[in-house]
Amino acid sequence: MEKYKATPEGYMTVGEAAKKMGVTVRTLQYYDKEGVLSPSSESGGGRRLYTDKDVIKLYQILSLKHLGFSLDDIKNRLISLDTPTDVANALTKQAAAIREKIENLSASLKEIETLQEEVLQIQSVDFKKYADIIVNLQMKNEFYWVIKHLDDRTLDHFRCHFDKDSSLAMMETFTRLIDEVIGLQKDGVLPESEKGQNLAKEFWKMLMEFTGGDISMLPVLMETKNLNGPDNEWKQKQAIVNIFIEPALEAYFTTLGYNPVEEGVK
Repeated sequence: MEKYKATPEGYMTVGEAAKKMGVTVRTLQYYDKEGVLSPSSESGGGRRLYTDKDVIKLYQILSLKHLGFSLDDIKNRLISLDTPTDVANALTKQAAAIREKIENLSASLKEIETLQEEVLQIQSVDFKKYADIIVNLQMKNEFYWVIKHLDDRTLDHFRCHFDKDSSLAMMETFTRLIDEVIGLQKDGVLPESEKGQNLAKEFWKMLMEFTGGDISMLPVLMETKNLNGPDNEWKQKQAIVNIFIEPALEAYFTTLGYNPVEEGVK
């Protein structure tokens, strides 16, 4: 006498469903226990029975799991699959999730490869600098590479005084002022002019906010003007900026009646 009756048409046992999708019975039992995928029916003998619809749902679960989503994420992403539109919408959302994951993985790969290049240029193992470079890469800071040239004192100051938001704001200000300097240069505006002096005033204000008013940090920052970035544009751009900003700052200090850099005051 057979222990169980034949499996009803259109249904499959847990073992058959597991074999069809290349997973273990234990995996299906675990998904059932966690409420991620429960069988559609149960036989009179207590066997858990699955349908092709369950297999489609299992495919979704496995695809999302391989992409690194947690079971909680997967629960929230699974939807009903009762009509062709439901299935199409599910596949559309899954495709979008895959594209997002690919973009994130591509960004992470680029960050790792960039960090690898930077690590080889740092003369000693310095995990603080490695972390700083990664953080700045994630913030899309195009000047991430300058970090390896800064001393520990300067970097410690930045770590203590700037969070992600304030760092981004400072970068935006710096980039904007650099572009404005180059623009004034192209337009033939003189450093001593009103426009030149307004920009010099704003540039100096940015430097003071950047250093917290610590003049002794300026020489370290000024040394970066002689460096060259991975795109070989930094040194050329800085040369253009310095031709304008240095006399502009000198003129600005003259109007102040003292030179804070030479006198070492805030």
